[in-house]
Amino acid sequence: MSYLNCETVETKSTVDAAVIWLHGLGASGHDFVPIVPQLQLPENLGIRFIFPHAPSIPVTINNGMVMPAWYDILSTDMKREIDTVQIMASSDAVTALIEREISKGISSKRIVLAGFSQGGAVAYQTALCYNKPLAGLMAMSTYFATQESIVPSNVNKSIPIHIFHGKYDPVVPEIMGKNAIEILKLLGHDLEYKSYPMEHEVHPQEIQDISEWLQKVLR
Repeated sequence: MSYLNCETVETKSTVDAAVIWLHGLGASGHDFVPIVPQLQLPENLGIRFIFPHAPSIPVTINNGMVMPAWYDILSTDMKREIDTVQIMASSDAVTALIEREISKGISSKRIVLAGFSQGGAVAYQTALCYNKPLAGLMAMSTYFATQESIVPSNVNKSIPIHIFHGKYDPVVPEIMGKNAIEILKLLGHDLEYKSYPMEHEVHPQEIQDISEWLQKVLR
C-alpha cells in the first residue's frame, strides 16, 4: 500500500504513542517539525510525531495555482465551499497512517490526530469518523468543513478535543472556530477551547498549552 510522504520525529528510541499532525494550505510536513523540541516534553514520554505532506493540486481560490493542499477550496466565504471528494480522499489517506501506526504496535488509544487550518478540517473528519478509540483530537486555527455531511462514529464520542484559535485570524476568522464548538456540542462532544492574541499562526503560549494537553491525554 502507498502512504503519504511524511516527516517523522521520535522523542525517544522506544515509542508507545503517536501524533499525526497535518499542515495547512500551501505548507508542507516540514512546517511543524521545529515545534517538537519547543514542546519540552518529559523524557519518559516516547512519542512518534508524524507530519504528512499533502499532495500538490490546483487550488481554485488561488487562481488555480498548484500547491500542497488537502482539498480544493472553491470560495472564501464563511461557508467555505470545498471539494468534498478530495477531503474524503485526504481523510482516507490519514486513516491509512493511523492504521500503519497500529500495525507497528501503537494502540489506537495512544494516537492523537492534530491539524492546522486545512489540516484541521481533515483531522475533524478523520478522528470523528474513525472506528477505533483515539487518544485525542487537536484543531488549530481551523473550521469544521464537513459539519453538514459527516457521519460520526460512536466509538470516538468521548474523544478529548482541544481547539486553539487566533482572536485576529483574517484567514479563518475565530467565529468559524467557535462555530465548530457549537456543532461538536450538538454531536455530544465535550471539548476545551483557547484563543490567543494572534492571526493565522502559532503563539508561544499555544505551544506550551499544546504540550500540557498532550501530556494529559498521553500520560
